[in-house]
Amino acid sequence: MNVFWLPEKGVDFPNPELADAEGLLAIGGDLSVERLISSYACGIFPWYNDESPILWWSPDPRFVLYPESLHISRSLRKVIKARQFTVTMDTAFEQVIRNCACSPRPDQCGTWIVPDMISAYCELHLHGIAHSVEVWREGRLVGGMYGVSLGGVFFGESMFYREPNASKVGLVWLVRFLQQNGFTLLDCQQVTHNLRRFGAQEVRRSDFLAQLKKALRSPTRQGLWEIPEDFFPL
Repeated sequence: MNVFWLPEKGVDFPNPELADAEGLLAIGGDLSVERLISSYACGIFPWYNDESPILWWSPDPRFVLYPESLHISRSLRKVIKARQFTVTMDTAFEQVIRNCACSPRPDQCGTWIVPDMISAYCELHLHGIAHSVEVWREGRLVGGMYGVSLGGVFFGESMFYREPNASKVGLVWLVRFLQQNGFTLLDCQQVTHNLRRFGAQEVRRSDFLAQLKKALRSPTRQGLWEIPEDFFPL
């Protein structure tokens, strides 16, 4: 099993192809802005709980959604056309990540979005690298998601909902926004049945890393994101 120990400071990572069978590559290090940016650029992300050190992963296969392959069900189209929700971006990042942290997950005890992760990604947001999608109903935050953007890639981290369809609507708006702005890849990291229904698929890690390298040639759309007033995803 190839698992590497990272120094407390630094930005370098081992080759992600050296991860073990579960995708675990390295242990330790920190969650500085510089290291997080370096990790995502290498196809690596942190995922751990408050009882373990920082764990760094690069699973094989990888689960990805190509924006042009987005599938929207007939029932969800009806919800979107009914305009039951209002969708914004980067207006409530910390609220979104904290809601994601406390949302129950099937077959999962606790959360991997520990306080240090919240602080680190809020810092990434202040640097214009991490972004949120907020879904509102009658002025109340009822769903959303957050992730990291580098080049032509958006790395999805987590989502939550307080009302049926809220997170699904947010995902559609995000993917259409990414498509309109020239993004070629939405990294979903882990396989989920829900995202598969939207068209996400498994790809070999080697293929993902090649696609990532190509997508990173595009400039990073840094800063606060805003949805144009005339934007509609259908």
